[in-house]
Amino acid sequence: MIKRLLTILLFALSPVLMVSAQQHVLISMDASQTNHLKAYGVIFNHITDGYTAQWLLNYRGGSFLAKVENDIVRKSRLRNVSLETISASEARQIVADVESNSSNTAVVNLEKAPKIAVYTPDQALPWDDAVTLALTYAEVEYEKVWDVEVLEGKLDEYDWLHLHHEDFTGQYGKFWASYRNMPWYIAQVKQMEAMASELGYSSVSEQKKEVARTIKRYVGNGGFLFSMCSGTDTFDIALAAEGVDIAPEQFDGDPADPNAQEKLDFNKTLAFEDFEIVLNPSEYEHANIDVPVSINRVDQSLDFFTLFEFSAKWDPVPTMLTQNHVSSVRGFYGQTTAFQKDKVKSSAVILGESPGREQVKYIHGNYGRGTFTFYAGHDPEDYTHRVNDPPTDLALHPNSPGYRLILNNILFPAAKKKKKKT
Repeated sequence: MIKRLLTILLFALSPVLMVSAQQHVLISMDASQTNHLKAYGVIFNHITDGYTAQWLLNYRGGSFLAKVENDIVRKSRLRNVSLETISASEARQIVADVESNSSNTAVVNLEKAPKIAVYTPDQALPWDDAVTLALTYAEVEYEKVWDVEVLEGKLDEYDWLHLHHEDFTGQYGKFWASYRNMPWYIAQVKQMEAMASELGYSSVSEQKKEVARTIKRYVGNGGFLFSMCSGTDTFDIALAAEGVDIAPEQFDGDPADPNAQEKLDFNKTLAFEDFEIVLNPSEYEHANIDVPVSINRVDQSLDFFTLFEFSAKWDPVPTMLTQNHVSSVRGFYGQTTAFQKDKVKSSAVILGESPGREQVKYIHGNYGRGTFTFYAGHDPEDYTHRVNDPPTDLALHPNSPGYRLILNNILFPAAKKKKKKT
């Protein structure tokens, strides 16, 4: 009888014992990690499948902690992601240490993966996009949207949006001087003009400015916006130029407004102010937001930008966005290489800058119920990526600090600050 009672008791308690003894995985993100970029994909897909994880901010490079479930160990090993299997008690001790008031670390829970969209054209262009490369390599699913989907209100279906290297001023990247006779450029112009006409806009520039305003509303309603290279400054230029013709005749068939500069409204922008636009169609710049190559001349071996360190407990958002295994990241060029510091609004948080050069590389801010993050430069692992250069093979750069900053942004919307026990 006693033996039977013990059997029943053990059977009843077995789920409790199993939970208490359940193992965890610690995916370290310091220099010991074999594949930082794939690690983001492992965690992102883990929470996409309905499970949870924890992001340990400033702990061993921004490591991840999760229960051993959903075959996470095997999936990690298949992707060459290094991990440690630890007990539940060890996991609790790590969390307690991270939450300790004596350290600049914190725990955020990762509970629901954001639905991702990339604003990019369907046709192949003679350059590539670092974000789509990162998402593809990390095995994170995303969907493409373009002007039609944006203007039809489809952005409401997504939590996170990346802007491809777009020119929201409708000047086709200001490639006119160098590439106007190239087949790809001619095809792009024809496609964009046909779309603008079909959608009822007088010019591509007017269509693009409406797209920018629609995206801004998406952010205001709670969307997470991320952009790189020319998708950053041209976005704000387009917002400031609402109702103002800033496109020279070569781009829209009529001259730009001679008083365009005076008519710009910086109250409508997200990140930049007090900038001067460039109306010369042959000049490969949109405005003086960007740091031009002539000013940025520096030996490649000395070109770095430094990530700021934030309080993990009081400023978890900028802390999440700057998680890395290094504090300084190699610089890289783009059509928009870096932001002039004096053109960045005081409301924006500077996440990374080049010390002593008044050049900002990485910024973040709030608008309405949403956020925006702008990251200057084209490709973190290709210093001077040019038109028609082959895309970067991220299998050769699995521990790229520059690409890690991109992938921090896809996890940021999934994060929920862990509440302290009272």
